[in-house]
Amino acid sequence: MYKNIVIKCSIIKFHKIGLCLLSFLFVFGCQTDDENLKDTKNSDTAEVFIDAPAGMGTDFYKPYGPDASNPVGSKFTAWTIDKKEGYNSAIAMRFDVPNSDNPEGNYAGAAFIIDGVGRDLTSYDALTFWAKSSPHGVTNLEFGFGEDFGENKYQVTIKGVSLGTTWAKYIIPMPDASKLVKERGMFRYSANTQGTKGKGFIFWIDELKFEKLGSLAQLRPLISNGEDIEDIKFLGNSFSMADYSLSQTFNMASGVNQKVTAAPSYFSFVSSNTDVATVSDAGIVNIVGIGISKITGSIAGVSAVGSLTVKVPGIFPIASDPILPQSRVISVFSDKYANIPVNFYNGYWQPYQTTEGGLTVISSQNVLNYTKFNFVGTGLKNPIDISEMTHFSVDILMLELPTDIDLLLTFKNESSKPNTFQQNRIGQNYQLDARAPVVFSDTQFQAGVWATIKVPIRPKSDIANLDKTGVSVIIIENIKSSKVKTLYMDNMYFYKE
Repeated sequence: MYKNIVIKCSIIKFHKIGLCLLSFLFVFGCQTDDENLKDTKNSDTAEVFIDAPAGMGTDFYKPYGPDASNPVGSKFTAWTIDKKEGYNSAIAMRFDVPNSDNPEGNYAGAAFIIDGVGRDLTSYDALTFWAKSSPHGVTNLEFGFGEDFGENKYQVTIKGVSLGTTWAKYIIPMPDASKLVKERGMFRYSANTQGTKGKGFIFWIDELKFEKLGSLAQLRPLISNGEDIEDIKFLGNSFSMADYSLSQTFNMASGVNQKVTAAPSYFSFVSSNTDVATVSDAGIVNIVGIGISKITGSIAGVSAVGSLTVKVPGIFPIASDPILPQSRVISVFSDKYANIPVNFYNGYWQPYQTTEGGLTVISSQNVLNYTKFNFVGTGLKNPIDISEMTHFSVDILMLELPTDIDLLLTFKNESSKPNTFQQNRIGQNYQLDARAPVVFSDTQFQAGVWATIKVPIRPKSDIANLDKTGVSVIIIENIKSSKVKTLYMDNMYFYKE
């Protein structure tokens, strides 16, 4: 290119030489700008930890603090650098998972968030590391990346991970690396205590880095675990597709299929009827009209198995406000009253609980919405004394009534002895049970209409022998193979008649 320019300059008149010199300056100036652009490109450093944190900055370890569902939170000092253990070295990251009764934290969990701008990870296809545990193998750990304590736009997690007592390699595939141009969330982990006694343990991680494996195959994105499901939504309702089990499965070189939970931003969603529902790039669905819309998706051009069909009948039927004065009420959940502190509206008691959902907002109204219902618990932050209260009240809404309704409502002190709690049945009377009399028959429910359930609080002399001074949990269960799967709850409170 330069030779041609020189020849051209030699045959033009002298007064045009200055123009040729400017051309040279322009050519070399453009090259310098291109090189500067390359220099300012986000770092594509692969290493996160190899004998030391790699380019992470000085304040990258962000432990999970207390939240509404766990007022204790993770142990802030769980992570250290061990200079006596390592994979192919003497150095590794050490994680001390505490016992469940440790006041400094009842589990270990944190995100590793790089200081400043993120890294360009587009040339990789997985995050890999080596790990082991002591003094025994452990199960049900979570690992991932993409959590930045902001949008968590491209978060990825593998769940149910088991660690043995010898070093083994673990792989977290990327759903779509082309999106990871400026990623700050380099790693995340969550490790709970093991066994019924909540014993802690130690595990180590080394050689934590991003790699281009080139061996991940048969990519299979999933919505709702690959099922085509239907759900009822209402005008003005907004929700995230993350609520519908988004994942992607990869076939690895070992032959094992690795499933990762993927953030909605990895997916490209399509609504079949945008007059009913629209979906943003972040996977937020807005219900804008009455009717039906089917939402499908894909990752990097691969269609997802499974879908969500939303049926929109109209505006959500808001529950009527209670009329009792605040002075006669201990409110657990209601927009009408000042509520007592609550740790959670869904305890997620695994592995037996299937119920999903909890607090949601519909048409500017706070509501409890539960799906896949088998049982759910509301945990109070502090035990309450209901000695002066005469009743417990809760509003329940079912949009479609099943052929049978049988629910068991219980409130008790979570640490109380057996038979020191009150139970009441709601729905059909399958059997006579003095411990759980029926207080609201199934024939009193109407589809799409709120039902107010008022439960008399039985005296201490009753067979339940209720300890009224320390109620700390309220549980509602779906029993006797009842087909109740979805319900809404509001206005949950104790009151004095």
